[in-house]
Amino acid sequence: MRRLFIFLLLLCQSVCFANHLDVHVAILGDSNTWIGGDSCDNAKGWNKWFKDKFAPASCVSYARSGATWTNTENTLYNITEDIAVLGKDNVIYNQINRLIQSVDEGRQVSPDLIIIAAGTNDAWFQKARPSVFGMTADEAFRDDKDFITAKNVGEVLTLAESVRYGCEMLMEKFPMTQIILLTPMQSAAVSNEDIHKTGDIIEGCGRQMGISVIRQDFNSPVNRVREVKRHLYTSDGTHTNEKGAQRNGYLIARQISELLNL
Repeated sequence: MRRLFIFLLLLCQSVCFANHLDVHVAILGDSNTWIGGDSCDNAKGWNKWFKDKFAPASCVSYARSGATWTNTENTLYNITEDIAVLGKDNVIYNQINRLIQSVDEGRQVSPDLIIIAAGTNDAWFQKARPSVFGMTADEAFRDDKDFITAKNVGEVLTLAESVRYGCEMLMEKFPMTQIILLTPMQSAAVSNEDIHKTGDIIEGCGRQMGISVIRQDFNSPVNRVREVKRHLYTSDGTHTNEKGAQRNGYLIARQISELLNL
């Protein structure tokens, strides 16, 4: 009986963490993804450990530190800026534009899976994004039956509308690609109330569009109360250290393997 249990356990692990050699992955996000490097090979980023465990055909990150989902009135199309701080053009919208350009120019294989891990900076820097919580997910979908991408990006100023805008851009360009959204982890720098509020909006938008969402604020190893007292899985209360990145990357690999419907 014990041997049967061990066999079934190993079989389950092999299924959950099977190689995904036919899956090309593109990752967008903020600093906790950016620290993993564009090639997803830096041990402080979860995406390095995700790539190791998920074993995709390719895995490229377009993430930038300081990035927000939420756009501003002055946000413009900008695929050349490369800053690591908050900025009007340092938004997921422009990471999507860089991904699209890379695919169009043949430098990036058209992805089968796009992962977007963002929201920490939206909750953290509300003074720079004053409209961030100005609309619920349901309100962002209430009136517009068509894609919101007909609007100018500078008119899309709430978190909910920005999530919808970015995802619908991807759905228009890559209609066969699966998108998975990761809500922000807990952080010593941001209240859990604001992190959960951000996660609720992202999850609500995902539900409206039929997109899977992983609630890192509930499932990540990073716990705000613990990190405030002592940095266990982060280097500064917000950004993962190697131990936190590894645990989170493996967790995300397992969750995404279960959500995959390619």
